[in-house]
Amino acid sequence: MTIGIIGAGNIGSAFARALARNGIAATISNSRGPDTLQDLTEELSPHITAGTIEEAAKAGLVLVAVPWSKLPKALAGLPNWAGRIVIDANNPIEGPLFKPAELNGRLSTEVFAGLVPGARVVKAFNHLQAHLVSADPRAEGGSRVLFYSGDDAQSKAEVGTLISKLGFAGIDLGPISIGGKLAQFPGGPLPVLNLVKFG
Repeated sequence: MTIGIIGAGNIGSAFARALARNGIAATISNSRGPDTLQDLTEELSPHITAGTIEEAAKAGLVLVAVPWSKLPKALAGLPNWAGRIVIDANNPIEGPLFKPAELNGRLSTEVFAGLVPGARVVKAFNHLQAHLVSADPRAEGGSRVLFYSGDDAQSKAEVGTLISKLGFAGIDLGPISIGGKLAQFPGGPLPVLNLVKFG
C-alpha cells in the first residue's frame, strides 16, 4: 500500500522517520511545497520523498498531521477519498497559547472526518509525543504502546499491521465514539501516558 503524509511538522516528520527506519516508502507534503522539505528528504532518503499535498493525498493510506486551525485549508479542494484510509493524527489544540478548540460537544475525529469525505478514518499517532513516535519503540526492552480506533474493521486492521511493522504494540480501542474520546488531547486519559508492553 502506498503511503502519503500531509503535514511535515513534529508528528508528520516523526511518522516519516519511523517509516524510513523500517524501510517503508512514503511521500510527505506541506503547505509550502516540496522544495521546503529538501533537508528532511535528504535525511530520510531513499525512503521518503517530497510531493505536493495533492500527490500525498492520492496514496492508499494517508496520515494527516496539521495544526488544527489550518486543517480546513490544507484539505480543501481534494477529491473524494473514495474509501481510502486516512489516519487522523491531529489534536484540537495548538501553540503558542495551547487553548483547546471549540468542538461544540463533538469529538475532534468526528470534526476531522467531515473534512475528508469518503475516507475510512482511523485515529492514531496523536497521543504520543513526536520524539516517541520517531524513536526506537523497543528502547525500553518491550514495545511502546500505540493506541488506535476507527469505525471500519478492515482499515483498522491495516493500520494495526503498519503499527506492528514500525515496532509498536498496537492496541485497538474500538470505535471512534470510544477510542477517539480516550485518545483525544486534551481531555482524554491516554495521551499523558507512555506505556510499554512486555512479553
